Amino acid sequence: MFQRHFRDANISDADRCFAIETSAYEGDEAATHSKISKRIETYPQGFLILEVDGKVAGFINCGCAREVEMSDDDFKELIGHDPDAANVVIMSVVVDPTAQGQGHSRALMDEFVRRMRRMNKSTIHLMCKEHHVPLYEKFGYKYVQPSASDHGGMTWHEMTMEL
Repeated sequence: MFQRHFRDANISDADRCFAIETSAYEGDEAATHSKISKRIETYPQGFLILEVDGKVAGFINCGCAREVEMSDDDFKELIGHDPDAANVVIMSVVVDPTAQGQGHSRALMDEFVRRMRRMNKSTIHLMCKEHHVPLYEKFGYKYVQPSASDHGGMTWHEMTMEL
């Protein structure tokens, strides 16, 4: 059995997070190293790291907004982020492909939701590709609509969870 540990990110995690991000997302949909670094520096309490047996194996990162506009690409740079806002917008949910299929995504998402509840957030929003919609529904998210975003040249779908 493996040991899971959750913690907030620190800037020394940027290289490993970038490696995981680029191995798990296709082409331009992966965040750049500079975006990942900025997210860690700007809102570390919204950047949850999953360690498995002492090694970073996945993460979720987010920002917060008073008004959520899922197709706003500037928000991926945390432009308009307000740490006191009640609405959470997830930017990445990713587990190293070599560690997938072992329940880490569920554990990561469950811990993230617990933390957002403790921070008194009201909703969590995310976008995903169509084949991930059933997975997020199992995690408790509700389907909203196809997104106006064409980030990375992909078709995205908006989902939300009331906390």
